[in-house]
Amino acid sequence: MSRTLSSLSVPYRIVERGGSIVFTAAILFSGASAAFGPAGGLVGVVLVGLALLALIAYEVAYFRRFEYDLGSDTLDIRSGVVSRRNREIPIRRIQNVDISRNVVQRFLDIAAVDFETAGGSETEASLRFVDFEEAKRLQREIGRLKRGVEGSEAGDPEPPADELFALTPRELALVGALSFDVRIPGLLFVLVSGSLPAMSSVVPPGSGTAVVAAGLVVGALAVVLVSWVAGATAAVLNYYGFRLTQVEDELQYERGLLRRYDGSIPLDKVQTLTVVDDPLKRYFGFASLRIETAGYAPGSGESGSEAAVPLARRDRVFALANRIESFGSPDFRRPPKRVRRRYAVRYLLVLGGLTALLYGAEAVTAGALPWPPYAPVPLALLAPVAAHLKWRHRGYWLGEHHFVTRNGFLRRRVKVVPYYRIQTVIDSRTIFQRRWNVATVTADTAGSLSLVGSDAAAVDVADADADDLRATLATRLRESLAARRGWIEATGDAVGTESDDDGDDIDDIDDGDGDPDSRSDGRADDP
Repeated sequence: MSRTLSSLSVPYRIVERGGSIVFTAAILFSGASAAFGPAGGLVGVVLVGLALLALIAYEVAYFRRFEYDLGSDTLDIRSGVVSRRNREIPIRRIQNVDISRNVVQRFLDIAAVDFETAGGSETEASLRFVDFEEAKRLQREIGRLKRGVEGSEAGDPEPPADELFALTPRELALVGALSFDVRIPGLLFVLVSGSLPAMSSVVPPGSGTAVVAAGLVVGALAVVLVSWVAGATAAVLNYYGFRLTQVEDELQYERGLLRRYDGSIPLDKVQTLTVVDDPLKRYFGFASLRIETAGYAPGSGESGSEAAVPLARRDRVFALANRIESFGSPDFRRPPKRVRRRYAVRYLLVLGGLTALLYGAEAVTAGALPWPPYAPVPLALLAPVAAHLKWRHRGYWLGEHHFVTRNGFLRRRVKVVPYYRIQTVIDSRTIFQRRWNVATVTADTAGSLSLVGSDAAAVDVADADADDLRATLATRLRESLAARRGWIEATGDAVGTESDDDGDDIDDIDDGDGDPDSRSDGRADDP
């Protein structure tokens, strides 16, 4: 049976779009009055009135000519005022059903519904706007149809929801405290740079360098403070009331204060799990969890996956990740120790180039630089430390059913990929890696972040290990696909690890305090 949008969508859309007309009316009225006197103002009012009437007529026609029908196999949408558009979206291709409501929409009890499909970077279809209960019905029924469950009758109880995670007020405060809006400094720089001549006229003549330096420090602190406040406010508004539940084989999330989001993440479409942290989060024992589905990051609105858990204790994050994909406790195998020299050389070359650039700038400016050109040289003492930390926080692990990688120190990512989600195994070796006899093995998936090269990767592993890893991943992929299709019985144990060509202690794991530990026997402590 065909259904229509909510009748309240008509006045809401008129008010929503009428704001621009009112703004245009004010400009036309003032301009026409100045050019033609009272008659010009009257003409402007008439034109605006006609525009409002046209908008009302269009929205009423849009409402009357918009229909949708949720069948057993497809979602059919018929819309269009001037030109008609008929769409049939197969139920099996619908990846996510996202519901959003701002404050006014919640007061009117209406919602916007977006349907995302696999492989699409944009919303496949939208309903603007339906009753909130109808939006939840569509979300629930599409999930049921995808599972192949028989239709439910009116009054049947809804499937029970198992709460997996809820953001506590303390964790919400921490999310805000650790947020920083990087767009603010650039915006303020553009605004302030245009007013520098006026500001220079305010500075008393003869002011010393100390006054100017103090002003710059105060300005920099103000920019940092404004950026932090903006980032904290946005984070709190975005993740207020965050709740993640599991309803049968779907994850459903709710979040937002001014604009409330209700979305679904089908478990059978999950491509990659990513645990993200940084030195500050690791020190206090916190981390974030991101869930990536095929071709779409649920609720993100931009490229990149959405935070399924914006911030929580590290043990809670890994417990939730294991409920979604039971991968156990990884024992990461690090790259050969000799690659630390490669990293150190890379950092020293960067410092050398920066020092040469400063010497060139000093020659051009006749020594006008505020610091000596050799200022970066002392940083060379930190190159071995940075190289060791980079090596220490890299590694990979072959589990029974999952490939797990770890990369990054300042922003560390632990990626979990089921073998059957691997699309391609890529062995890449740059000219510099070939010199050091190392390679990078990447497990490419159908996830949205694969488009920007953010796949799970074992970086800088020894050549022989890279060959074995590539062959093992290909074998595990075939076996996991055969097991899922019922061709063979799912068997296998986690692949053990041996010492590499340098005799390293190669197994390590985070024990919860954020510091990877290794024992002399090569086996890591349990987390």
